[in-house]
Amino acid sequence: MTLPSLNDVEEKLNSNDSRDRLLALVSLRDIPAEQAVPLILKVIDDENLQIRSMAVFALGIKPTDACLPTLVKILETETDYGIRAAAAGALGYLRDPRAFDPLLRAFYEDVQWLVRFSAAVSLGNIGDPRAYDALIQALGSKETVLHQAAIAALGEIGDLRGVDRILDFVQSEDWLTRQRLAEALGNLPCAKSLSALNYMVKDSHPQVAAAAEYARDRLQQKPLQDL
Repeated sequence: MTLPSLNDVEEKLNSNDSRDRLLALVSLRDIPAEQAVPLILKVIDDENLQIRSMAVFALGIKPTDACLPTLVKILETETDYGIRAAAAGALGYLRDPRAFDPLLRAFYEDVQWLVRFSAAVSLGNIGDPRAYDALIQALGSKETVLHQAAIAALGEIGDLRGVDRILDFVQSEDWLTRQRLAEALGNLPCAKSLSALNYMVKDSHPQVAAAAEYARDRLQQKPLQDL
């Protein structure tokens, strides 16, 4: 496959036409990170929110030394909460343990649920067990999406202490929450997880039942731990 000329991409990124800049960003997906990131940074403060959001996301999937500090700065100083949420999500893609502290601060201090949601998901992606207390706190939120993010993240970090707490959602009215619960239980190998999954395979929602069956099959291949 022929890669785009970097000079052509840079020219389009400098265009006054937002469509040109957007297409230029898309064309960078096949360019190595070291070459792509300097070009992505040219539009990291673009006036067009869609372009900025895409540029922020791109830094998460094109990791270089410049990405972490740039994303942390955006997370901590950006006024638009959608861009802050994008930065939190991109930090999760980096899977860099140095992102733990800024993500935790965003989770505790940001007033927008979307940013807190992205931070919770990313804490799970990083897999740092220090996120346990924050994620447990998120289970008490009024926002269903935060329940979903916290349940999934608790499964990612694999801390069995969370099993009893997330099992409170086994009969949640929200089917996506139940699906996230089934997926998380597949990463938490204990007798309570297996028992819950045996129950959830009979769930009335087909996606929940399928997720529970898959998670149960995974769990049955692992030695179960004591709580």
